[in-house]
Amino acid sequence: MKRDLNKLREALLDLNGVLNRPQPDAALIAAAGVNLERALFPLLTRVAMRGPLAIGELAELSGRDYSTVSRQVGKLEELGLVSRRAQADDARVTSVAITKKGEEMTAALDRAREKIMSSFLADWSKDEVAELARLLRKLADEALEFVRTEKSRPRS
Repeated sequence: MKRDLNKLREALLDLNGVLNRPQPDAALIAAAGVNLERALFPLLTRVAMRGPLAIGELAELSGRDYSTVSRQVGKLEELGLVSRRAQADDARVTSVAITKKGEEMTAALDRAREKIMSSFLADWSKDEVAELARLLRKLADEALEFVRTEKSRPRS
């Protein structure tokens, strides 16, 4: 088991390294034929997938600080891709939601992502792809739960 966990960790580090490089995002943006700053791309896609999101939650999900995300959300808002509004249950919290223009852009990005991912997985069976998706989702859910639990745990 220890050997498999080390192999898993190495694979995740390699994937994380690839995903955090500027080239994949830039290639995806170019393939989608959209005009978007590479730094704004992860925020837009997270809002599209999980929004509306509080700016603090968006910052946490993207691994960036609140002030940076707030500034970048301002740029997305200027482009008409997202809108900001106070949350109904707490007016002190600002939520970010995708706009129609943002949905159109993320749809183009999704089509380009599917094309790129399909090329990676061209030699995989449908069952292998489904199993990978299921297992990665399971791992991601466990990791998110770990982060939530650690965040709420009192520190001594």
